Amino acid sequence: MTDQNGHLDPDGPDAALRADIRRIGTLLGQTLARQEGRPLLDLVEEIRALVRQDAAAAADRLAAMDVTTGTKLARAFSTYFHLANITEQVHRARDLRRRRARDGGWLDQAAKLIAERGVPADEIAAAARRLAVRPVFTAHPTEAARRSILSKLRQLADALDNEAAAAVLYGQTDTTASTRRFAELIDLLWQTDELRLDRPDPTDEARNAVYYLKDLHAEAAPQVLADLADTLRQLGVETAPTARPLTFGSWIGGDRDGNPFVTPAVTRDVLLIQHEHGIQATEATMDQLIDVLSVSRRLRGVSLDLSASLAKDLDNLPEVAPRFRRTNAEEPYRLKVRAIKAKLANTRERLRNGTAHVPGRDYLGSDELISDLELMRASLARNSGQLTAVGVVASAIRTVSAFGLQLATLDVREHAEKHHEVLQQMYTQVGEVDDYAALDRAERTKLLAAELTGRRPLSSADTPLTDSARKTFDVFNTIRDVQDRFGADVIETYIISMTLGVDDVLAAAVLAREAGLVDIHTGRARVNIVPLLETPAELAAGGDLLDEMLSLPAYREIVRARGDVQEVMLGYSDSNKEGGITTSQWGIHKAQRSLRDVAARHGVRLRLFHGRGGTVGRGGGPTHEAILAQPYGTLDGAIKVTEQGEVISDKYTLPALARENLELTVAAVLQATLLHTSPSVDPDRLTRWDATMDTASDAAFKQYRALVEDPDLAAYFWAATPTELLGALNIGSRPAKRPNADAGLGGLRAIPWVFGWTQTRQIVPGWFGVGTGLKAAREAGHTEVLREMYADWQFFKTFLSNVEMMLTKTDLTIARRYVETLVPEHLRPIFGKIQEEYDLTVREVLAITGTSALLENQPELKRTLDVRDTYLEPLHHLQVALLRQYREAGEADRQTVVAPGARRVPSDSTALERALLTSVNGIAAGMRNTG
Repeated sequence: MTDQNGHLDPDGPDAALRADIRRIGTLLGQTLARQEGRPLLDLVEEIRALVRQDAAAAADRLAAMDVTTGTKLARAFSTYFHLANITEQVHRARDLRRRRARDGGWLDQAAKLIAERGVPADEIAAAARRLAVRPVFTAHPTEAARRSILSKLRQLADALDNEAAAAVLYGQTDTTASTRRFAELIDLLWQTDELRLDRPDPTDEARNAVYYLKDLHAEAAPQVLADLADTLRQLGVETAPTARPLTFGSWIGGDRDGNPFVTPAVTRDVLLIQHEHGIQATEATMDQLIDVLSVSRRLRGVSLDLSASLAKDLDNLPEVAPRFRRTNAEEPYRLKVRAIKAKLANTRERLRNGTAHVPGRDYLGSDELISDLELMRASLARNSGQLTAVGVVASAIRTVSAFGLQLATLDVREHAEKHHEVLQQMYTQVGEVDDYAALDRAERTKLLAAELTGRRPLSSADTPLTDSARKTFDVFNTIRDVQDRFGADVIETYIISMTLGVDDVLAAAVLAREAGLVDIHTGRARVNIVPLLETPAELAAGGDLLDEMLSLPAYREIVRARGDVQEVMLGYSDSNKEGGITTSQWGIHKAQRSLRDVAARHGVRLRLFHGRGGTVGRGGGPTHEAILAQPYGTLDGAIKVTEQGEVISDKYTLPALARENLELTVAAVLQATLLHTSPSVDPDRLTRWDATMDTASDAAFKQYRALVEDPDLAAYFWAATPTELLGALNIGSRPAKRPNADAGLGGLRAIPWVFGWTQTRQIVPGWFGVGTGLKAAREAGHTEVLREMYADWQFFKTFLSNVEMMLTKTDLTIARRYVETLVPEHLRPIFGKIQEEYDLTVREVLAITGTSALLENQPELKRTLDVRDTYLEPLHHLQVALLRQYREAGEADRQTVVAPGARRVPSDSTALERALLTSVNGIAAGMRNTG
């Protein structure tokens, strides 16, 4: 399987990448011949050539293919995409390293802009103290590739880099050994089943996240934190290593909304898994300190504080072996780290056994560990070890401060109605409210505000609750228990899905009070209460909601107890699914302005949590540009951003890419915090832009709603897409539909919604309605304003750039094949509407960008996507044929969703289903997106 596209320039800027892809493709072809026989390789080449020469003939050839051969063909193309993807990542990492050596990193560029602006050092120092960037890993099921596949691809990437390094350092030209290693790995890939046998449970998902977090702990995060410290030092600011400018979060094991498999017991189990691996990662860091800290007491002094602490440790920790006490007797730093390792081992044992924390023998959280390391750093700094103090020891402190012992801080999320269900039963028991459920929002707000102010308990340990209500309330008790067991940092945030009113926020706060997490009279608040704004209507009302929340004295006391910081989460996926991309993006932008202004009036710092998906249709896109496109003043150092599915593997599989992605996020936040604090355009101009966007959004919303409200759309969607197979992919524990959802689209989650459109190359969530919106703005006389917005407004330019990418990935010629083969004729007019809007959107986007073709200004990217299409097209044709067979066999009606850990019962069409799922994986790999 080699790249035979003759239009590629062999000497172009991506020539080395293309050469490696050709080489890896050739080795894949050899694997196919070696493992399956020459006929399979010949078939692959025949289909590839036929697709380019006569697509219709290729489609007919694939439609007639038997299932066994079709499965092997799909696997061949899917494997090619995995190999091409990792090779592209390797070369992207090399390009980034070259750019870093030439121009500096993202932080260097941000520092240059800050210095040019002449920002005073005290302002920079204040911003540095507020810096709090947190990527949050979620278990949203959009990573189709198994970890067994990803780990082999990582080995292949390492082998490619090792070969290139040997060529540069030693002039090595003999590639025999590396080629043999590549071939071995590709053989292993071919022999590895890319489909999961059973559905993962939340603890499986937690282990997957830990896989990446441990890698970040070992390399990328310490590098970025050191780079940040150096950058700030160059700007005249010294930062303490105990600062936490970068931390990590997770939803895995805490996100209960719509996932019945996340129970309080699962939350505890996930935290135990995180600590097992977090302690391992910390022990590895301590081993590095033991290796280097050979400072002898005979040659350099040691602080009295450290000496006293070490003596106490040795008394408390008989576990420190006599051999170390003897061999390290004159090496106090090594001996201190040995004591730290003994405490870490005791901490692991305590957490496994559920016993009480013993100060001096184990750690509760990371504060005491950091204090131990700080004693060492201070002693070194006072005794001629300044370089070591600010070097390896400071790096260890920064790393432990960033990750703790838990690697990531867990967020808990639950649907707003679940809290009211519990409170209805509690109020029924105390007999004060006849029908809690019948109260309107204003009445519930008044009742709950008074309850929060009062001192009486609303419930007791034996208050009778239904099983559902008990599970919801037990989560609050679990939060208290795990904070006591693991430390306060393990869970900091409670997120309320579908927050429609202040009563939804107060309901969670009252339940938190009942569990002992909140007490406004003593100033105790052990968690942040966070509303999640998910729909266009909620986003539009977000400012009013926050104003009402902060105007309630009882709730304001909770915020004060949390350091006068209020977090608000913005939902990109659901707002897009309900309102279309234009209205979603514009609504989120306006909501940020409104929330910013309200928070400022109340003297509260706003921390925004961006619930961005991987695809543009779910709020994804380049992170750096997205951060800089936010309204002025919304970023005051703190930000949280979700990372999920294939985005995690794309960003964090390779250490060099992980470093770049973390650094660009931190750099963008620092830059926006210091430089984007006031309007960058005059008010009259911004008013024109806002009016133009309002016009575009209103028209786009009407067009999008006309599509999704079409009574035939649900039937069209299920007929035209392979969405019924998503559950059978076994890529996540979370059901694809919300509880009690019917066969329509209302209860379908955003991920399967995007999945279906993406697999069939219609990609409606990424662009539909944009053309109508831009046309309306143009016809309203805003043509020049639109061009001005594209030239001078980061928000609009980023928005249009993301849409242009989605338009390029859309291929309605391929989509037509799905429609004509799978969709009943009476439903096909919907495709005509999609085609019409697509054509309009392309015309309107090009008119604003001033180009004659999509991605004209990004020729390398355009070329890459074109090459991918020649491999994707056979997979699409094969998928269409297999879907038709699958449905004709009646398999589409078979239950595809099973509980975590369970396996589906085999049927007569198991082989057919496997072939289909393989095509789904291949298309996801080729598109670089599942959902």
